[in-house]
Amino acid sequence: MQENSKIHFIPPMPKREKRVGIYSRVSTNSTEQLQSLTTQVSHLTRIIAATPQWLLADVYMDIATSKTGSSRKEFNRMIDDCNNKKLDIVITKSISRFGRDTVEILDALNQLKVLGVRAIFEQEELDTANTDSDLMISIIESLAQAENESRSENIKWGIKQGAASGKSKLYDRKCYGYKNNVDGSLVLDEKTAENVKLIFDLYLQGCSVLGIIKELEKRKILSPTGKEKWCKRTIDVMLSNEKYTGDVRLLKSRENETQYLSSDNNPAIISKETFEAVQIEKARRSNMTDGENGSKRKNEKYSAKRKGRLNDIEK
Repeated sequence: MQENSKIHFIPPMPKREKRVGIYSRVSTNSTEQLQSLTTQVSHLTRIIAATPQWLLADVYMDIATSKTGSSRKEFNRMIDDCNNKKLDIVITKSISRFGRDTVEILDALNQLKVLGVRAIFEQEELDTANTDSDLMISIIESLAQAENESRSENIKWGIKQGAASGKSKLYDRKCYGYKNNVDGSLVLDEKTAENVKLIFDLYLQGCSVLGIIKELEKRKILSPTGKEKWCKRTIDVMLSNEKYTGDVRLLKSRENETQYLSSDNNPAIISKETFEAVQIEKARRSNMTDGENGSKRKNEKYSAKRKGRLNDIEK
């Protein structure tokens, strides 16, 4: 090096800042959900601010409402920005916030992969920059399944708690013969309640379900949906509906689980004795089969003693 040579200091070229977009989503516009949305964005903003060479480029927030339904305008805007090279990284709180189902999530991730955009799921600590694609797919599918199972268990727990406390709205769920008053409680719909009595009476008089339908249509009685034609399933369900006695039983279809019975929950349309008689008669008829020599019993499960009990009740 010559004596008169000059040395120039050349600073290193700064690394290009990574433009980061935050995506957040909530399923309703309730106060709690909106607070959750604010928390999501605030938390992810702090992460970006604390990471060197990261620059917050934009925030995308979707809020589902009864008007917009499942619209994801902000999500689509984010994808458009990725297409237009405005984002290098997309960060979101969790996989469940990124998409509504596994198919949608994987489709979006494939789009980002093609565009060279990195996706980060903060809660699960997943980063497409250092996670194998097949492994990512496997993880997402597993997490989605676990979340669905958890959601299902939460729903079941909520139903049980409501049933046990007596506050469940299912107790006052409207059915044919009833209507809800201003307080949401069940009260008689006098006109249709008479039709319910008629259906139970006709069945105990020996009419088949099809026979009952013919009689109702003959009398020009409209179905619960306002149609002239009645459905066989509708009559079957009505004849098994304990609510017509004034009692409501919840979770009765779940095997090996606690049931909840609300006695005198609503005004009765038929007596408990009539309801029980119909259930016995239904069981008896289901035990009959038609042959060349007329109807005969499939087995001897229902004895003459029980048949006699039915006759006593009918009297």
